[in-house]
Amino acid sequence: MQVVVLCGGRGMRAYPYTEHIPKPMLPVCGSPILRHVIQIYLDQGYTDFILSVGYRKDVISDYFHRKDLECQVQYIDTNADTDTKGRILNCRDALHGTFMATYADGLSDVPLNELLSFHRSHGGLATITTVPLVSQYGTLELDGAGRVRAFREKPLLDGHWINAGFFVFEPEVFDHWHGANLEREVFPQLSREGLLFAYRHAGFFRSLDSYKDQLEIEQIAQRGNAPWRRHAQQTGPSAIALSGPIAASS
Repeated sequence: MQVVVLCGGRGMRAYPYTEHIPKPMLPVCGSPILRHVIQIYLDQGYTDFILSVGYRKDVISDYFHRKDLECQVQYIDTNADTDTKGRILNCRDALHGTFMATYADGLSDVPLNELLSFHRSHGGLATITTVPLVSQYGTLELDGAGRVRAFREKPLLDGHWINAGFFVFEPEVFDHWHGANLEREVFPQLSREGLLFAYRHAGFFRSLDSYKDQLEIEQIAQRGNAPWRRHAQQTGPSAIALSGPIAASS
């Protein structure tokens, strides 16, 4: 099964770190986060990738050139200013059947085979992985007089679920692919048509949007094995070995 990785945007939320390198190449534990994202799929047996590139695409291709890849990688230039809808749509001609897609800045221990099984069970055309929202702030618990009873550091906000990426799509989804932005237009339209479902994952998820996020992910990894590699010992290689045939197109 093919996996489209969206890695062509300008990464403005991570500016100025992305002024000279694309956000997928920001380092985590000494390697670009894109490398870790690919490894999540490799660990679970998915080896056919399409990198939807754009901004500073040469930095990405130069990094992977002649590296030892145990997978098939194809680069498709979807231009630097294309929105998220076009990042996937412009890969349409290279896709064959049901496919997965994800962002290049999110790390998770989502069980991909379970995600795929859920997708195939509901009859829709698209599945989003969703995770509970973790507050970026600590919260206070107060009594009626305003006295602070407790302080909760970055709690889970019950009942609030967010888009974590890690998608599955049927090829027919492109017949319903309207608007320019995946999150604000494409998904809401699919939802209105009853074609969009969500796979709930309560495990690990972190995205890299800022220097603060980068530090937090590094600290998590330094406390032990990277939690996004929970499936590595069960189904895949113990370390990434970026290798094999590389097809490039633009």
